[in-house]
Amino acid sequence: MTHRFEGRVSVITGASRGIGFAVARRLVAEGGSVVVTGRHEDALAAAVAELGEEHAVGVAGKVDDPVHRAAALAAAVERFGRLDHLVNNAGINPAFGPLAELDVGAARKILEVNVIAALEWARDAVAAASDAAGVAAGSAGEAGPDGPAGLRSIVNMASAAGTGGSPGIAFYGVSKAALINLTQQLAGELAPAVRVNALAPAVIRTSFARALYEGRDKEVAAAYPLRRLGEPADVAGPAAFLLSDDAAWITGQTLLVDGGAGIRALG
Repeated sequence: MTHRFEGRVSVITGASRGIGFAVARRLVAEGGSVVVTGRHEDALAAAVAELGEEHAVGVAGKVDDPVHRAAALAAAVERFGRLDHLVNNAGINPAFGPLAELDVGAARKILEVNVIAALEWARDAVAAASDAAGVAAGSAGEAGPDGPAGLRSIVNMASAAGTGGSPGIAFYGVSKAALINLTQQLAGELAPAVRVNALAPAVIRTSFARALYEGRDKEVAAAYPLRRLGEPADVAGPAAFLLSDDAAWITGQTLLVDGGAGIRALG
């Protein structure tokens, strides 16, 4: 394991379990410190204990709550003195079925959490990191020559559902398509200081996606050329790459993490 995140601090939303937790664990393994968020205090406490309290802080709350957002970003600066990376991982899908039967209230909530909240976290993270960098610059003797330089990169967790038809979870796919485009828009506006990319996983073996594979794992896995479902660690590696300086000349891109499913879609 490398040390690409030595001295770096990341905020990861929806990271008490699943993909978000796998990303946090990967960043800590590579020397980083993390602030992880989630809705439940007990789940976050367990996540922080596994990550190591010297490397991790948990802040509980709802991702679309501005008070929670401010608290999580402040925790990064107050505990670790800087903010380098943001992973917009939290997302919801409270609706399953055809669009003709979709409750409009559910549709609005999906957009609020999966798209608008991601925009607000990105804007506020840039501001919080910039403020931290300014404070460090004002006390350079304490901060050292490698003090905070501001936010470096953002990874938005989109979905393969946002790249084509997604029966049953259609509006979730609509929201993720919007997130993919938001990634491109932010990449253009925040360059050259901040890189913004996205990941688009297919079915990953998490509790969030359980309805898509439970009881028929082999059948679902057979649809992928790599012949298995994805695991959270399969997403954590690409996330770490896109956040790191190894991806220093990559921005505005969405990387499919789909076990080769896109090959069959083209076939």
